[in-house]
Order: sequence, then C-alpha cells, then structure tokens
Amino acid sequence: IPKIANAIIKVTNADAFSIAQNNGRAAKQIIPHVHVHIIPRYNDTGTLWLKRKILRDNELDELAQKIRNCIE
Repeated sequence: IPKIANAIIKVTNADAFSIAQNNGRAAKQIIPHVHVHIIPRYNDTGTLWLKRKILRDNELDELAQKIRNCIE
C-alpha cells in the first residue's frame, strides 16, 4: 500500500491520503472480497467526505498510467 499511496499522492498533488476498507453488507459490500480504497486528501478540504468528481474513461486511463509510471 505505501508504494501505491505515494504514487497517488505524487500524481494527484495530494497532501496526504486516507485508507478505507469495507466489509459486509452493512458496509455496502455486495461481493465478498478484500480491496482497499486509497483516497487522496488535500489541506484545503481536510477529511471531509466530499462528493467525488467522476472522471471520464480516458481521464481514468491517463491517471492510472501516471500512477503505474510512478510505481515502475
């Protein structure tokens, strides 16, 4: 997780990150499996859970490639 989180911080220019992991129906997990959310955080928004910006597929692909490039 640290390697990926550091790449996300670098690519998104975030100041920090939060980690979330949901388990069970009450946590809105529909298909039982383990996964981790790495959420970029910014000083100007703090830890508020703001409505996220939904990126287009091509923007997501570009962001994913930038993150991969930082990890390699």
